[in-house]
Amino acid sequence: MPPSRKQNYATSSLVIGYALCSSLLSVINKLAITHFNYPALLTALQYLTSSLSVYLLGKLRLLRHDPFSLPTAKRFLPAAAVFYLAIFTNTNLLRHANVDTFIVFRSLTPLLVAAADTLLRSQPPPSGLTFLSLLVILAGAVGYVANDSAFTLTAYSWAVGYLVTITTEMVYIKHMVSSLDLNTWGFVLYNNLLSLMIAPVFWFLTGEHTDVLTAVNSNGGNVFDPVAFFAVALSCVFGFLISVFGFAARQAISATAFTVTGVVNKFLTVVINVVIWDKHATPVGLVCLLVTICGGVGYQQSVTVVKKPHTGKVDDELRELSKGDTDA
Repeated sequence: MPPSRKQNYATSSLVIGYALCSSLLSVINKLAITHFNYPALLTALQYLTSSLSVYLLGKLRLLRHDPFSLPTAKRFLPAAAVFYLAIFTNTNLLRHANVDTFIVFRSLTPLLVAAADTLLRSQPPPSGLTFLSLLVILAGAVGYVANDSAFTLTAYSWAVGYLVTITTEMVYIKHMVSSLDLNTWGFVLYNNLLSLMIAPVFWFLTGEHTDVLTAVNSNGGNVFDPVAFFAVALSCVFGFLISVFGFAARQAISATAFTVTGVVNKFLTVVINVVIWDKHATPVGLVCLLVTICGGVGYQQSVTVVKKPHTGKVDDELRELSKGDTDA
């Protein structure tokens, strides 16, 4: 087989792998939190899987990550704390709302980031096309909320918390992290390992530890039933795989192709969510969701810039990959 054809097959495999992981991840997380109703423990298991996988693959020399050091960990801790809060609020949002609601609020982040950059960081205001795209996103989101028959104050409180934490991470934390000069897998290791260390704090603050102990005692020492075990295991595996396939796919294809893949993934997530169960929006809500996604397409096209040469530091694109649990 000619080398060019082998390369095409390899690239196609990476893109397909990333598309499957990205489109299925939110649905799998929803399945996991539905059958295993312990968000703090679920996220801790995901962090454990990712950090342990990076460490073991590093030992096998299948990837290279920066060594763990206490001074770097201290500097990284604020970023890990915000990352943990973003994942924690995301998981609780999926716990109380459907996947479509999560996608709508995830799509709202460019609007808040643009506003924060302009008002708080004195960045130039969005261009005409960017502003129009942001308005489309907002209109779709407002239409979705207005037609959400499953609206609850609890779900939307978690949604607002998620928006605040993910916007904070995107606007501020990325600049601090880039100064640490970690490679991508070093970032994944620090992010997940420090988040794993933070997890017990929230486990006790939320009182979830008592719920888990009660479940263990009432089930003869077993907190998992077979369906819950399968869903949690799948969630942990896919949470790590999206980092693997996402990083490799971004290196193998152009930024535009990767953006298009991300948009297709959102549509696939909506389709899969509608097909497999009844935990989805109304027909009008789905139309508003698609409007929001289309606004996101326009936004991504309006802010596309030529990629800078790789500096060895974690840039904005690679940071998005290590947030595979939050990005649908």
